[in-house]
Amino acid sequence: MDITPQHTPFPIEDKEATFDVKRFLSRLLSIWPWFLASIFVGVLAALLYLRYQTPVYNITGRLLVNDDKKGGVLGQTDALGNMSGLLGAKNSVDNEVEVLKTKDLLEKVVLDMKLNVKYYKKGSLRDVELYKSPFSVVFLKEADTIKTTTFNLEQLPNAKLALKTDDIDIVVDYDKPIFVKNIGFFQIHRNGPLLNKDIQYSFLIKSVDAEVAFLMKKITVEVTNRQTAIINLSMEYPIPKKGEDILNKLIEKYVQGNIDDKNIIADSTIKFIKNRLAYIGGELGGIEGNIQGFKERNNLIEMSEQSKMLIQNTSQYVKGIAEIETQLSILNSLKAYLKDESKNQRVLPSSLLLPDVVFNGLVERYNGLLLERDRWLTGVTDTNPKIVDIDHQIAALRVDMLSNLENSQRNLIINRDGLRRQMAGVEGNMRQVPEVERNYLDLARQQQIKQQLYLFLMQKSEETAISKTANLSNAKTIDSPKSEINPIRPNKQIVTLVGFFVGLLFPIGFIYLKDIFNNRIETKDDITKLTQVPVLGEISHNKMADNLIVSSDSRSAISEQFRGLRTNLSFYLHNKDEKVILLTSSMSGEGKSFVTINLGNVLALTGKKVLLMELDLRKPGLSVKFGVKPPIGFTNFIINDSLKASELVVPLATHPNLYLLSSGPIPPNPAESLMSSRMEILMDDLKKQFDYIIMDAPPIGLVTDAQLLSAHADLCLYLVRQKYTFKEQLNIVDGLYRSKKMKKIGIVVNDIVENKGYGYGYGYGYGYGYGTYNTETTKKKSWMQRLGLKKG
Repeated sequence: MDITPQHTPFPIEDKEATFDVKRFLSRLLSIWPWFLASIFVGVLAALLYLRYQTPVYNITGRLLVNDDKKGGVLGQTDALGNMSGLLGAKNSVDNEVEVLKTKDLLEKVVLDMKLNVKYYKKGSLRDVELYKSPFSVVFLKEADTIKTTTFNLEQLPNAKLALKTDDIDIVVDYDKPIFVKNIGFFQIHRNGPLLNKDIQYSFLIKSVDAEVAFLMKKITVEVTNRQTAIINLSMEYPIPKKGEDILNKLIEKYVQGNIDDKNIIADSTIKFIKNRLAYIGGELGGIEGNIQGFKERNNLIEMSEQSKMLIQNTSQYVKGIAEIETQLSILNSLKAYLKDESKNQRVLPSSLLLPDVVFNGLVERYNGLLLERDRWLTGVTDTNPKIVDIDHQIAALRVDMLSNLENSQRNLIINRDGLRRQMAGVEGNMRQVPEVERNYLDLARQQQIKQQLYLFLMQKSEETAISKTANLSNAKTIDSPKSEINPIRPNKQIVTLVGFFVGLLFPIGFIYLKDIFNNRIETKDDITKLTQVPVLGEISHNKMADNLIVSSDSRSAISEQFRGLRTNLSFYLHNKDEKVILLTSSMSGEGKSFVTINLGNVLALTGKKVLLMELDLRKPGLSVKFGVKPPIGFTNFIINDSLKASELVVPLATHPNLYLLSSGPIPPNPAESLMSSRMEILMDDLKKQFDYIIMDAPPIGLVTDAQLLSAHADLCLYLVRQKYTFKEQLNIVDGLYRSKKMKKIGIVVNDIVENKGYGYGYGYGYGYGYGTYNTETTKKKSWMQRLGLKKG
């Protein structure tokens, strides 16, 4: 307790900025039962959350992709040479990841598994999704735009069903068409016996696009290791088995789509070869017919030995020329195919490719881009930037392939012309052969070339057909989709731990926020942070019904506190002439009358004559609390010059040395009454008669009366009540202290409630026991009743 009259000034702003950790921790320790209760509630809430929250499981699977750049080990047999490899473009793991993410692939999964219809069993707090439902919804005709709708289903006693939504309430039969607006026609099929009447079911119908969008958020496709060709698939779903089936179906559709892409190229090649075979076959048939007619017309049965020798000598050259002619024919066909605008978006027949690595690479890229373009078009339009970019790449590849074909064609023509020149030397000997046999040799050579081309096409057709049947996917499953045993959400340990910490932090946050938003005086620190005015006394909460607590035989905490206040006053009132004490506060209700009565009594116990002046002229209360009604008082003295101070003073039965000067009648002008010249005369006269004079003044925060009275006071006691006085009201007393408008000023804190661990919980009692009156309690009460004192 600070008893010095003056302080060394300190910056108030700095003290406001500090946070008293020790006090805060003490407050927390004082409410440890709150912590236990809050932690119990937090953990209980966490357990209830776990009980009724739908668990979510993580389902994972892995695919191995045949990626030449990353060492994929999945490949096809090379028994047919390079032809099987030419049925598709080289793979990229990143491309396959994007394929697995496409809406088109997920849409096939949703349609195949009918995932846009979900079935539930009603629960008390949450509905449980059913994978193997006792009934199923079969669409007969869907609406163009399906609105997401939940249907409640209940089994009726007559084998009928009650179907309810927000808009309809109807009775339906099993396997009978039902029409619902924005849904379409559907029927409810029973998968077993009748539904359980005690269980309420429901089902949700949504559009396929909505379910695809939902699955795209749940499924993750990624490559975790860039050095491998392994794709990881994962999915979060509340039903493990259903999640596994969805991922398996996704892989199945992906593999089937991969094989379909290869089959598209094979089918295109087979179709092209068949068209060429029909054309070459017609030409070959015409030549064979010409040979037969030639023989019949010229009666050519057997050729001469010279002719046979010539045919043998030229067969090697004829074979070489035939192969080149075959290749030129294929080149011309491929050029015509590429130049045909109607075939701009069709894959190139790959089985007819020449042994040119550069050209083969261009064709693989070309066909790969066409297939990618087709996949993208399932979800976007031709004007999409991605499609436009692919179209530009396709056009550039067509130009490159045509240029490559023209170079190859020029090289083949050069080789063919060389063979023809070599053959011309041999054919010089044919002039000696009869003209008929020579003409026959020309026809036979043309037949051999056509036969060579026809056989080549037949061989490629068979190779392509066999390769199609042997087509394998670019990826295979190395880890089938499997759900984890424990759900990933909610995590029991984490949720319980969160509940524990929330329960632990709630009281801490409550205390902290309470301190932040509290605008009332709670502790002595609140006072010292806001003002430099010293605290002279601290009075505990009065649990008794009496206003008079202090007596000669009382040993309660409050009595000792008033005695301590009396001791502190001696340090402020040094001289005999300093005997006037002014008591005021910020507002009414802070206990001025209670402090005035007990302070006066504790001073009277020392043998000093003490006068209590009731100077709250607007709302006097001391007279009522003492149960006395003096006929005249202060206001009478002010207006009646004939009255003397001794005529106003009334002795009190509380103590022989305690007297009262009442306020008298309430004047119309209290402030002017206090400023009267008679006031100076009254105070001079009273100072001669009494050792201490205590002025009970009005609240200084409401009226100026206390400031007027301070001119006659030697010490001002400013009363502050715990949890009642506003913090900003301390600016009043601090302003008076700084401006020195009052001679001496100190603060008395009233109505302090004992709080163990914080606040004003200092354990008042000084060894006498807090709030006890010992054996004299009963006698004191009867004495108070005789005096007629009431609670202030």
